[in-house]
Amino acid sequence: MHLVDTHVHINFANFDDDLDQVRSRWKEAGVVRLVHSCVTPDEFSKTQKIADRFEELFLAIGLHPLNTSLEAQAKSERHNYQWSEALANQIFDIAKSNSRVVAIGETGLDFYKAENQTEQIAAFIGQLEIARALDLPVIIHCRDAAIAAREVLTKFQAESEVPLRGVMHCWAGTPEETQWFLDLGMMISFSGVVTFKNAKVLQASALTVPSDRLLIETDCPFLAPMPHRGKRNEPCYVRQVAEKLAELRQEHLVELANYTSENANKLFGLGLANTRN
Repeated sequence: MHLVDTHVHINFANFDDDLDQVRSRWKEAGVVRLVHSCVTPDEFSKTQKIADRFEELFLAIGLHPLNTSLEAQAKSERHNYQWSEALANQIFDIAKSNSRVVAIGETGLDFYKAENQTEQIAAFIGQLEIARALDLPVIIHCRDAAIAAREVLTKFQAESEVPLRGVMHCWAGTPEETQWFLDLGMMISFSGVVTFKNAKVLQASALTVPSDRLLIETDCPFLAPMPHRGKRNEPCYVRQVAEKLAELRQEHLVELANYTSENANKLFGLGLANTRN
């Protein structure tokens, strides 16, 4: 059985001491491909070094919405950026020149933790434009911002002759919101949150996603699934996400693992010759 973890952050410091062991565990769990998202372009150098060690790791480069507020930077350790032509060119050049880059992101909108909506939307649209120019999918973060994200994507899609490809990552929306983004052509990716006992609305959303549009992820080191909740998350736990989704959707685990791996391969071009093993 093959699994693809479509969203990881294993460049974080809490993986520095045991990353080889973490890799052994994900391989043992059947994880054959991973997509690593950057939250700022400055992360890319460290992430590239990890990808040089692990051939199954592919990369995405972008600017997270929570890294767009210069005002918030003074209140935290987060390194934030003002969206600019220079920053757009940096992301574009890295994505174009590096064959391991399979997506732009993560980008998107987060109105839960930040109020700089204008800055976030500008950075989001800028990264959608990069994705369109390079014919790459986008990895979209959306928290308490479904209406605005829908508006941005609807307008962008209407103005483009080429359909935008992408995924709503670590999805936590209602069934109605889920349908909005399905209608816009997005894939929907579920994380360990779907295993939480109080995630009834999200679990209902998981039932609405067609099998050819479903992805799985950990978003590690965050949001470890049950029964690991509260601990450091890691890619091997994507199996628990798959198990919960298979239970909810009344499908065999191997079937769900196969089609979510095929979906990831189709969206990101991960070089998987055969996911049905």
